[in-house]
Amino acid sequence: MNAARLPSVAPEVTATLVEGLSPRLRKRLDAAVTKLAARPTHRDGDTTTIDVDDETELRLHAPGGVVARVEDITCRCLLAPACVHRAAAACAAPAADLAPEPAEQATPEAPGPASATPPAATLGPDAARSLGLDVAPASGPGTGIAPAPTTDTAANAALGLAPQVTPNPAPDLASPPETASPDQRAAADVLWAAGAAVLEAGVDGAGAVTQSALLRAAHTARLRHLPRAAGAALSVVTLLRAARAGDPSFRTADLVTALAELLGTAHRVGTASGAEMAAVRGRVRRPYSPDGSLRLYGLFTEPVVTDSGHGGVRTWVAGADGRLFTVGDVAPGGAGRALGVADRAVRLGDSALTHRELGRAGLAVSGATVSPDGRLGAGRAVKAVTARGVAWTEPPLAALWETPPAEQAARALRSTFRYADRDGTGSDLLFLHVELLGAVREPGGTCLLALCEGGVRVRLTVTDDDPALAHRDNLALLAAAPGARLRIIGRLIPATHPRLTLLACTHPTGEGTVDLGLDRLRRADLPDPSASAHFAPPQTAGPGGSSPLYLLERRVEQTVAAGRAALGLLGDVTAETRRIRRGGLPTAAALLTALSASAAQRERDLFGRLLPADTDGFAAYWLAAARYTAAVSESLCAAAWNPMDEDPAAVPPVPVHGAAG
Repeated sequence: MNAARLPSVAPEVTATLVEGLSPRLRKRLDAAVTKLAARPTHRDGDTTTIDVDDETELRLHAPGGVVARVEDITCRCLLAPACVHRAAAACAAPAADLAPEPAEQATPEAPGPASATPPAATLGPDAARSLGLDVAPASGPGTGIAPAPTTDTAANAALGLAPQVTPNPAPDLASPPETASPDQRAAADVLWAAGAAVLEAGVDGAGAVTQSALLRAAHTARLRHLPRAAGAALSVVTLLRAARAGDPSFRTADLVTALAELLGTAHRVGTASGAEMAAVRGRVRRPYSPDGSLRLYGLFTEPVVTDSGHGGVRTWVAGADGRLFTVGDVAPGGAGRALGVADRAVRLGDSALTHRELGRAGLAVSGATVSPDGRLGAGRAVKAVTARGVAWTEPPLAALWETPPAEQAARALRSTFRYADRDGTGSDLLFLHVELLGAVREPGGTCLLALCEGGVRVRLTVTDDDPALAHRDNLALLAAAPGARLRIIGRLIPATHPRLTLLACTHPTGEGTVDLGLDRLRRADLPDPSASAHFAPPQTAGPGGSSPLYLLERRVEQTVAAGRAALGLLGDVTAETRRIRRGGLPTAAALLTALSASAAQRERDLFGRLLPADTDGFAAYWLAAARYTAAVSESLCAAAWNPMDEDPAAVPPVPVHGAAG
């Protein structure tokens, strides 16, 4: 049974079923999930049936594609409804996306008592500053700092302080900044505890019971109007299931990012206020806002194929002011659907243009609606008619290539930083003038090396290796054209060297443009059709090519994979910290030392019995290390895009062929 064949199950349904199991059945739950995954399934309308054995059937009723009630999962075994099968089916099915928030918005209240999230004092000054916490100086006897007077006369007398007279304040007409309510802080504490439990157990130990705690915390956070944290918890559950199922698309770095996002967001709930609180709270849906009339110019169309089995296309267009917008069509289906949708009409107004045509033409839109991330809405009030497109060398599109590569990379990093407060602005696309140098062999395969402005050498790779798409074949042909000078559009890949996925370029003949995932170049299109792939000389390491930061990143990922106890068994890290310090990263060395010490720390009571581990303190150190490595990696990536040491004026400009619209 493939989990993708089961309907999605609401997080609260899975959590309720797991919580209702007896302790004995909870121990058998993971084995039941694995066994159930091997059983045949069939669907009839809104009902999916799993054959538990030759005599027992398990049914999931999902009107609208989502199992929204506990009663919608039924089993015909003798122990039902208290059997393990119902909970196992819910755990084997995908977790449903967040439902819309309740209509009533909680009224923000004044900050209450400190939440259970570890304070700065728990972390120590260095780790607390790495998390962005304020480390306040101590006060009281023995500190040399006198406590401040208060307005409480009795308290002042007890402290030996003169009473403080508070004048009547002027009426403040401005409303106080928004802060978290006590219920929101409590929900954040539960999220923190659930995330810390994952770090304690690691992937192998974070089974269905641990995942159900995350799902319950996500549901509670949604009810308390904390959709960002709830979404992060669901992402952690999805990635844990992928890791435990041996999904080949799973990457430990993705789970590290999701878990750090969960813990970081939960931690900030108790301290954020005003605009920061709004960002920490997040939003369930991306609302579309009116944007009046727009004159749009097509750039290119890219195929979209996801690991979840969805396929389609996304067409990029630019406004007269240089803003980027997208028109997409993505639905269940793989690369075959992506290729077919490219030649279907866009869903926008009365336009008859296909996606492939829109990438080279234009639109005049009235009553436009735009989401924060630039997606164009297709509501009934939106009107769109076909208009003339322009070449990449003509205004307003030509201006996209005028920004220096380093500035473009910095902008893309700001919009794609793993832990940024998403506001939908910015784009991860770069628009470059390049001269192709040839292919370069890498551990993961072969990529294309190109020289852009400022003498920066950038590696160009494919977005998708699917042979049905044209990416790989087109890249191989371009590798056989060293010296070709093109305008390209690529998506930034954060790395210690300049790196992009190549999406579109001007045609090697200078006539038109090429959507590299959809259009196929021919050997006759090359300047020398008989040429074979040319390999460029080895490339020197960039600013971060020899950085020892990976030593800390490795420990961060090992914690997620194996858990806190396994990290504590790895032994002394003195040699690693010494190497990190020699590399100019003393904070990384301090974080590695603190993380390893916290992992190995286990105290005993008077009778020699082990006391519970400090999971909160360890989670705080791990979070500091994860966020620090991400920030340093982003800085190294930005530095790699800076022009070479030589005078930029000495680097000859790269002439570019024109492109017909």
